[in-house]
Parts: sequence; C-alpha cells; structure tokens
Amino acid sequence: MPSAPANYRILLRTPGAAAFFLPAAVGRLGIAMTGIGLVWLVHARTGSYAAAGIVTGGFAVADAVMGPQLGRLVDRYGQTRVLPCALVAHAVAVALLLTGAAPDLVAGVLVGATLPQLGALSAARWSALLSGGPSHTKSGASTTAPDASRTPPGASPTPSDGASTPRTSASTLLPAAFALEALANGVSYLAGPALVSVLGAAGRPGAGVLLAASLVIGGGLGLAGRRRTAPPVTAPPVTAPPVTARATRSRAGRDALLGPAFLRQAGLGLALGVFFGATQVSVTAYAVGRGTPDAAAPLYLASNCTSLLAGWAYGAGRHGGSPHRRQAAAAACLTLACLPLTFLDAPLAVGAALALTGLAVPVLLVLASVLTEASVSRAVLTQAFTWGNSASAAGSAAAAALAGRVVDAGGAHAGFAVAVGAAAVMTVLALGGAVRRREHRRPRVTNVTTARKEP
Repeated sequence: MPSAPANYRILLRTPGAAAFFLPAAVGRLGIAMTGIGLVWLVHARTGSYAAAGIVTGGFAVADAVMGPQLGRLVDRYGQTRVLPCALVAHAVAVALLLTGAAPDLVAGVLVGATLPQLGALSAARWSALLSGGPSHTKSGASTTAPDASRTPPGASPTPSDGASTPRTSASTLLPAAFALEALANGVSYLAGPALVSVLGAAGRPGAGVLLAASLVIGGGLGLAGRRRTAPPVTAPPVTAPPVTARATRSRAGRDALLGPAFLRQAGLGLALGVFFGATQVSVTAYAVGRGTPDAAAPLYLASNCTSLLAGWAYGAGRHGGSPHRRQAAAAACLTLACLPLTFLDAPLAVGAALALTGLAVPVLLVLASVLTEASVSRAVLTQAFTWGNSASAAGSAAAAALAGRVVDAGGAHAGFAVAVGAAAVMTVLALGGAVRRREHRRPRVTNVTTARKEP
C-alpha cells in the first residue's frame, strides 16, 4: 500500500486534477471566512450581536436554499458558463454590503444566495475526470445517454435505489479524491475563521469580508478557466424532440433526487449537521459551565486535528468491501465515541472523547460523497452534492437552536445527548442502506432452479 503522501501525489498528478483542485481550495478558504466575516462587520457597524446573528442567519439560509438551484443550472448549462455569472453576482452583492448601498440583512441574503458551491463543483469534476468523461468529450459539449456510461456493456441497469457500488475505477480512486476534498474543507474551516477574526480584532472587519470575497472570486475564476476538466453537459438522445427531451431530462433528474438511495444520504447529511451543531453548543456550554471558557478552543482543536489526520489516512488506503457497510460501521463508531460525553466531567476525558469522534467524521463525509455519486445520474450530480451540503447546513443551524434550549434545561451533558441521538440516526440510516444493498445482491435461487430444469 502506498504511503499517504505518495497516494495523494499520484492522485494530483492525474492530468488536469491539480489545475482545478488548487483554485477550488483557495475559493473554499474564502467561503469559510464569509460567515464569520459578516458577524465582525455587522457587529462593528451596529454594536449588536443580535443584528449580526440575524444577518448571518439570513446569509446561511440563502446559501442553503440557493446552492442547489445554482447546482441545477450548472448541471444544465455547464460549469464554465454558469460559474462566471455567479461570481459576478457575488461580487456585486459583496460590494452592496461593504458600501452600505443596501440594508445589511438584504445584502447578507444576497451574498449567501450568490455564493458559489465550489466544493460541489470540484467533487463533480473529480467524478468526471476519474471516469474519463472530460478527457473524451470537449468541455461544454453535450453527450447522449449519460446513464449508459454507468452501466457496463451487457449488464442490466442499476436499481433505482442506488444499491449498486460505484464504477470499478471510481470505486478505487474516488474515495481518495473525496478525502482530499474533505481535507481541504477541514483546513479551510480551521484557518479561515481564525484569519478573518484577526482582521476583525484589529479593527478592520471590512478587510476580512473583502479578502474572503477576493479568495472566492479568484478561486472560482481559476476553476472556471479549467475548461478541459469541466464535466460535460448531459442531454437525452438527439432523436428526441426538444420539448420531450427537456421534459425527460427534468423528470429523470427529479426521480434520481427523490430516490431512496440519495434521500438516505441527504438524511445522513442532515443528521451529521445536527451532530456538528449540537457538539459545538455543548462544548462551549461545558467550558463555560466549568468556569474556563478558554478551554473550549483546545477541545475543538482536539476533534479537528484528529479529523484531519483520519481523513488523510483514510484517503491513503485501499478499502475492500461495501461502502455501505463501511458507512454503517463509521456511524456506529461515532455513536459509541460520543456516548461517554453525556456523563464525563474531567477535561482530559472530554477532550479524548471528542478526539475519538473526530476519527469517524471524515470517513462519513468521504463515504457520503462516494455513495451520493453512485446514487444519481451525471445529469444531476452537482445538484445532488449541493443538496447534501444544504442538508448538513440546515441540520447544524437547527441543532444550534435545539441544543441551546436543551443545554439551558439540562446542562452540557444533555446537549451532548442530542449529538448522540444524531449519530444514532446516522447509524440506522446507514444500516438501512447496507441491508437494502444486500437484498438486491441476493441471488434468486428459484429462477436458477427453474432455468436448470428447462430442456
């Protein structure tokens, strides 16, 4: 088995890979800075954290709602056509915010609504690149029968519930690619908020928002400029009339996004968001309740660092067996790891338990991306990734409010119980996917026996 650095080096040496991954990583750093940048800027203007929270909440809701709509446009018209338009709109929204030409709440909503989902766009490129799509098709050109590329010659189509495993080549390479995406995301959300907070504390909150927007726009333009690796726009066969073709593509996309396999992954994303939100509130409440609010930062760091290491290690290895079973095992481990948080009191013990939870989180993120990619057609892949992100964001926002009430009533341990419940829900959903896949793979003994009896 190759070492971790060698494994990722091989992946990034895939023609065109580094050229789109690095700009997307730069833009993702700006995305991680935007929300906290809004808090610093609005608080500096109004002196009110309540006003800052309202604006940031509007930003988050707009981002979660409009992200999938942008993904839908990308799937229909292509990244190289849609992304530059989204970046221009985002630049205008940030300008309205910084100049005060629009009310803070309106400007914050516009900033969220136009924020491009660079992580989803990068993930879609990995899927297309590792399956050979863009290397054989000119960027932006339409291809016919997109689902045929997901079914080997002579094989029957995959079940609509997405119980099949990913394509052979993708099943080997995609986990490492998605682990690399998770690493970039984790580093961004460690460094981004810290960087913008330094600028805010120095009395320059506007500079933080401007830097975040510059990174988003610069990284996005760099990604849009890599036309060779942009996923080709899929379309029905050219023999279909235009109106019928559009209706067929729209109906097929809706069916895929409403299928049980994708909905299961979206549910897992929602539950994972609840876990994140409840854990953040509970860790803060635990530190404050002990009279050591500064202890919250090291506790967060323990979980984040082990998460980065676990993601790095997982992407380095080769993993046999079903991704559904691995997902169920990771969710069960997360449940067991966070269960002691409901009764532990010693800071070192709490830190150790949080570090253990960090080991399971990146595995769940990687496998959710792998199984989402396998559960939908390429015609709605970007939209599927953005819906997963939105589900996680919605879960985190809802959990922050729910866990806050629970903590007020029962303390930090009660808040951690909400996180345990979310992890248990993830385990049930993942086990359901593993069982369903096993049922679809079970041979039909009756049919085989009948076939043998025929002359």
